Amino acid sequence: MHVRFWGTRGSIASPGPDTVRYGGNTTCIEVRTNDDELIVFDGGTGIYRLGNELVKKLPKRTSVFVTHTHWDHIQGFPFFVPLFIPGQKVQFYGTFDPVYDKSLKEILARQMEYCYYPVRESELKASIEYTSLKDRQTVEVGGAKVTPVLMNHPVLNLGYLVEADGQRLFFTGDHEPLRNFYEPGTRDHDEYQEIIDIRSASIEDSIKEVDLVITDSMYTAEEYPGKIGWGHGSFQSCIELADRIDAGRIALTHHEPTRTDDQLDAIGKRIAVEYSHVGPELIIAKEGMVIDLG
Repeated sequence: MHVRFWGTRGSIASPGPDTVRYGGNTTCIEVRTNDDELIVFDGGTGIYRLGNELVKKLPKRTSVFVTHTHWDHIQGFPFFVPLFIPGQKVQFYGTFDPVYDKSLKEILARQMEYCYYPVRESELKASIEYTSLKDRQTVEVGGAKVTPVLMNHPVLNLGYLVEADGQRLFFTGDHEPLRNFYEPGTRDHDEYQEIIDIRSASIEDSIKEVDLVITDSMYTAEEYPGKIGWGHGSFQSCIELADRIDAGRIALTHHEPTRTDDQLDAIGKRIAVEYSHVGPELIIAKEGMVIDLG
């Protein structure tokens, strides 16, 4: 497998002179298996450039796995060129939203209503299918197996484990480490902590020893206390996760939109020193970067 980043930014696209090296497009990740099966994680603004690249040699099938439907992960779908081409098959995978009682199809189609976009979902020319997934429900895409894992975010968010070509990779989507909101010594602390420990162990046990983990590392340790509950990780929490699961490499992505290239360079140097003792190779994802898993 190899992985290519088409969007590495979180929350909102941030193009400009200060985001040239790491990129300004929101989340979109391409995974190619050795038999050329195409798997795509999320459809942020980065999927527009991916679509333009695919037109040069159109695949017969594109399998898109949506972690969740926050706007920065879906806003590029109306501009994904293969959706407009007859004969193309685009298979969307994601989860049902139990809070708003809407399917993935309903949510994605909504942003293509006339009040938002001039072409409706029903007018697209590709063959489009939608599959709603549940936690740990493995699906096969060609020779690859893709397993969703329920993560922690203000809306239901699925991370995805891909197993193909003798390698394993995991993408968290947006994920905040589970934490105990009760103070130690209070009545509910111990019971809630037990629940957290079980959930955290369940996630980590399912992704042990992946060759690559791609994580939402939006904040620094200093920024995180002011962002608790927003549903994102920090560089430090993500690196510690990768170390606990014995990952081969960790790619840190979903960069905070105001973070400049120079600031990300500085963070890269800092974590290289602070975490020189950990096992995983540390990578700060850049738009256009390709990681070959062999």
